[in-house]
Amino acid sequence: MPAGPRPLLTIVVPTRDRPHLLPRAVDSALAQTVDDIEVVVVDDGSAVPVHLPAHPRVRVVRRDRSGGNAGARNTGLAAAEARWVCCLDDDDVLLPHFAETSLTALDGAAARTLPAPVGVQTGVAVVDAAGHELERRLPPTMPRGAHYSLEPLAPGRSYNAKQTLVVETTVLRSIGGWDEAFRSRTVTEMFLRLNPVCSLLGVDDVTYQLREHEGARLSHDPTLRQASFSQLERKHGDLLAAHPQRYAELLLDHALMSLHVGQRRPAAAAVARATRRSPAATVRRSRQLAGAALRGGARRAR
Repeated sequence: MPAGPRPLLTIVVPTRDRPHLLPRAVDSALAQTVDDIEVVVVDDGSAVPVHLPAHPRVRVVRRDRSGGNAGARNTGLAAAEARWVCCLDDDDVLLPHFAETSLTALDGAAARTLPAPVGVQTGVAVVDAAGHELERRLPPTMPRGAHYSLEPLAPGRSYNAKQTLVVETTVLRSIGGWDEAFRSRTVTEMFLRLNPVCSLLGVDDVTYQLREHEGARLSHDPTLRQASFSQLERKHGDLLAAHPQRYAELLLDHALMSLHVGQRRPAAAAVARATRRSPAATVRRSRQLAGAALRGGARRAR
């Protein structure tokens, strides 16, 4: 990228061996209504190196060896030149107003009511291959000193809009970025370290499309998810134990995903542990768990 004024926002796009998806993600980053951005594509050791058309606001940084989701994001974080940084998965899409909405919120009155520093999250729409919306996730506002994913949630709010985080580059660097010991749950783990030192402003505007597709998502890898959930418990066990209600909810979410991929024993173990921490939470979600178990059984029978 030629020398010039420092950009305001760096959009990091980690990618590995998905040339059929990457251009769409990069195009969505370049289509922002704000011009003062740079796009850093991190090629996480793709078998065939990433090749994109030359663009003055796009840089490709290649890792010779894959560092996984955390390593690729940290490479992008190290390369970022802007005051603010965010990440875009290579199989997802930013809506054109993502950057403008986020940066405007960070400069607005609501952000000034929160303890500094302040990051922002906007809404996520889960869409199918045809672009039809399947689910909408609106993030909460969490002041500095709270514990993201572990505090009680107001109705209509979701902790699963973490993809939209825009935060100061120096703040993210100060906590060490993403923990490269994790191969899954990397963003969840990072937020447990970020929120204690950074307020998170939630904005009720969908700016990010999480695209469902036939290819694999790292977050759906059953082996990695089991190992990384155990790793998360080992690293943040005391913090989780101090929030039994939300810990139970995390265990139940883990059980549902395990059932989705046919892992009945880990799911049953997670449900049992959730019941010990919060019987009410388990009863409240029993119908959802039963439905997931039936669907998992049906898939195995086919």
